[in-house]
Amino acid sequence: MEEFDYVIVGAGTAGCVVASRLAADGRHRVLLLEAGGSDRHPYIQLPIGYGRLLFDPHINWMYETEAEPALAGRRGFWPRGKVVGGSGSINALLYVRGLPSDFDDWQALGNPGWGYQDVLPYFLKSEDHGSDAGPFHSRGGPMHVTDVSADAHPLCQLYVQSCEALGFHYTADFNGANGEGVGIYQINTRRGRRASTANEFLRPALAHANLVLRQRAQATRVLFEGRRAAGIEFLHGGRRCQVKANRAVVLCGGSINSPQLLQLSGIGSSALLQSLGIPVVADLPGVGQNLQDHLAVTYFFNSSQPTLNDELNSFAGKFKVALQYLLHRRGTLAMSVNQGGGFVRSDASQRVPNLQLYFNPVSYTHTPLADRKLLRPDPFSAFLLSFNSCRPTSRGSLNITSADPMVHPRIQPNYLATDQDLADALSGCRLLRQLAATPPLSQVITGELEPGPNVRSDAELLQDFRSRSSTVFHPVSTCMMGPDARSAVVDARLRVHGLKDLWVVDSSVFPTITSGNVNAPTVMVAEKGADMIHEDGGAG
Repeated sequence: MEEFDYVIVGAGTAGCVVASRLAADGRHRVLLLEAGGSDRHPYIQLPIGYGRLLFDPHINWMYETEAEPALAGRRGFWPRGKVVGGSGSINALLYVRGLPSDFDDWQALGNPGWGYQDVLPYFLKSEDHGSDAGPFHSRGGPMHVTDVSADAHPLCQLYVQSCEALGFHYTADFNGANGEGVGIYQINTRRGRRASTANEFLRPALAHANLVLRQRAQATRVLFEGRRAAGIEFLHGGRRCQVKANRAVVLCGGSINSPQLLQLSGIGSSALLQSLGIPVVADLPGVGQNLQDHLAVTYFFNSSQPTLNDELNSFAGKFKVALQYLLHRRGTLAMSVNQGGGFVRSDASQRVPNLQLYFNPVSYTHTPLADRKLLRPDPFSAFLLSFNSCRPTSRGSLNITSADPMVHPRIQPNYLATDQDLADALSGCRLLRQLAATPPLSQVITGELEPGPNVRSDAELLQDFRSRSSTVFHPVSTCMMGPDARSAVVDARLRVHGLKDLWVVDSSVFPTITSGNVNAPTVMVAEKGADMIHEDGGAG
């Protein structure tokens, strides 16, 4: 049996960070297992190319939820990256840390060391900010952050001005002194290329002989010696293999694969495991529970002013943006279509912002969801406004249905299960309509495409939300961090409760969902987690 000091499962956003940090001193052998293959696909590296990847089974787990009663009985499509870089190789690139109160709330839930002042140094550690650093940013870290405000579409300024007319203030930096407000999102790119953790952390680290990446190696269970995690069993090249971990096993599979692997390994609800004939190693009923996600709805509007639709649907426009990218690595192809946005309060009673906004100067209404390509938008001038609740309170679950590791788990998001989430949904719908009716944005709108002007009453707005809303791909908390092993899976040091030398380090450990996109806080968790493994796992 091969032996390594550390065996890490999952070369996704978190796993690439953890592997690079644990291998950095050169003294310990690290194995990184990834179920998918290479991320060298050109559409992964081209920032706007991610729209072609959401339905590619070669690099995507292609998960589907159970039918959701609150969403008109629809099943949700949940793409997750099955590729080096994980979901960070197929996401929309937004660099959003979340609001300071998110992390102070984590600490208040019994997780010492996870308040905002504790985690800020880890955000700074990973960051290589392209603009003036200031106290809330840094330069020299592995992961590049790009300010694209100078290249944002002109309609973004109309969006910001209409938001200001409604009383929301402009912020130049959602990750700065005050993340509340509206503005232009920063993104993870470097010289016009996707700045995933695979590119920024892992690839440089692979130059060292003590770090081994094994692709197309799907973990099937954690191996135990008593209550100590001693290694991993995995499938590779048609063979069932085992590898020994002398210091620690670290799960970085994300909010679906990490709880799935724990359950397959006998860690989870004893009733569930016994029903599937899996020997129980640790009765931790919180495994796969506490699932949270951001649920969004989009409103589409015709525009009297040109949008990205006009650029991307004409030969001249495509030639222009391609030339700009080839010559300068800037412009439309070097950006996300999620350009404008913000964090706002729907009313004065909200303690913190409760809605995240998106403004995209592009639209996709003429094709089914599975056929939508970011380079093939509607053949007319249009744009979209969208929102999701920042901190939904509904919680769902994820459970395996078979001892076969190749069978997808059952995902039940349980959306809109609380009065607060219903209230946020209705408030957000009303706010999108207010924005669309407010100059100067209203002056370029020539009609509402979806849901359409006939949807007016609260009941109609909510019914439309139930019929059209969808995930924005932020599942978290299925291996929740907390002090109580009856509900949480890992402690504040990210060690699995009741077991030795087994860590979970990814978005599944979030005690609650953060207010914004989850890639940046996942990088932070990985940075902090790697430090704790060094400290607690004897790697120093």
